[in-house]
Amino acid sequence: MKKQKILIIGAGLSGSLLALRLAKKGYKVDLRESRKDLRVTDISAGKSINLAFSDRGIKALTLAGVIDKVMSICIPMKGRLIHNIDETTFFSPYSGRGDKHINSISRGDLNGILMNEAEKLPNLKITFESECKKVNLKKNIAHFYNHKTNSKDKIKADIIFGTDGAGSSLRKSMFKQREILFSFSQQWLKHGYKELSFPATENGEFSTEKNALHIWPRGTYMLIALPNLDGSFTVTLFLPHNEGKYSFESLNSSEKVKNFFKEQFPDALKLMPDLIKDFNENPVGALGTIKCSPYSYKGKTLLIGDAAHAVVPFYGQGMNASFEDVTVLFKYIDKYEGDWQKIFSEYEKERKKDADAIGDLAVENYYEMRDYVANDLFKKKRQLEMKLEDEFDEYNSKYSMVTFNDDIPYSKAILVGNAQDKAFLNLVEDGIVDENTSVKDLFNKVKQKTKEILDDDKTAHLE
Repeated sequence: MKKQKILIIGAGLSGSLLALRLAKKGYKVDLRESRKDLRVTDISAGKSINLAFSDRGIKALTLAGVIDKVMSICIPMKGRLIHNIDETTFFSPYSGRGDKHINSISRGDLNGILMNEAEKLPNLKITFESECKKVNLKKNIAHFYNHKTNSKDKIKADIIFGTDGAGSSLRKSMFKQREILFSFSQQWLKHGYKELSFPATENGEFSTEKNALHIWPRGTYMLIALPNLDGSFTVTLFLPHNEGKYSFESLNSSEKVKNFFKEQFPDALKLMPDLIKDFNENPVGALGTIKCSPYSYKGKTLLIGDAAHAVVPFYGQGMNASFEDVTVLFKYIDKYEGDWQKIFSEYEKERKKDADAIGDLAVENYYEMRDYVANDLFKKKRQLEMKLEDEFDEYNSKYSMVTFNDDIPYSKAILVGNAQDKAFLNLVEDGIVDENTSVKDLFNKVKQKTKEILDDDKTAHLE
């Protein structure tokens, strides 16, 4: 047993995974969570109950030794099923390689698996309803309020990790600490979200295609749906808070809500017997991106996951990026074990640029999902991309780089992927390539045009 005591604030997905891996390595781990135990308490309605699980997350949970249990609760999604306003649909695969897909997974069930595995270890303790109020960075003492006993508590630890999400108490304490120059930004979208649902059929079956992520793109707003194991779908409406013809502010009556769905999402409405109840009862959530620097303080504290880099959900990478944080961190723990100053410094040097990149990519993908997936030019480009992925192992679309290639850093994916997208769209729009272009010629033209754009960016110092 290692002598150092580690405190982890936040027992969500990244906190539970981090605790599990540190405890397996022999550290004494104290894991604290402000909420009740989600394994015995229902998740509140309207709180993002299922997620997209892909290769970066799969790698992290494989290293933690829990991947078999996790994959047993996944539903494969092989692509986007796009729903037009006239109720026609078309399918857009995620990759030209048939074996590639993402997975719909329950946040609560996944978190429960990680907690259960962590609690098997004698050197790890989880305390629920223990809310961190502040952290004294100089003394490395965290102050808690216990909601069960209505009492205050304080914990001194050798190392403190903040895995307490976008509202991180540790990050707030670092921001207030005058000894360090702490930078923090929080950018909100003008859109919010509301969770709705498609229930299972009377026979307990799925009411629509289960192996796809469903999207109803409508320009300034959209609807998406992900499948659940019980045959239902979690449906999310993304809509402006208070701008434009339709907004959460303007949909202020049951009649207006129903008319909105009847006009904009008619095929979805047919699957939503509880629309009005869900809409009235579930809250409107905010969508924002958080960036900060530094992630650590004097080799004693470190921010992980959403506490360091919360992202909007449109690339399906928030959870996967947080899990990848743990993978990258352990690369340095294994290399410099015991030298936390070195571990944290090297971790942040590598991770900061990639965390910022996925934050930017997620916002970019929002506009792609709501504005472009049904666009004819985009559809042509996507069809040609699938041909290249099918034919050439070395070709990856930007989406594939991010989602199916865990060896490609996010920062490289955004740089190369955006240049490649620009090259592809220019070639298609200018009529230089089309469905009659040979695959080899298509590959060479896209490769050459992408290189030209990347070279121009280097010259202009825009990379």
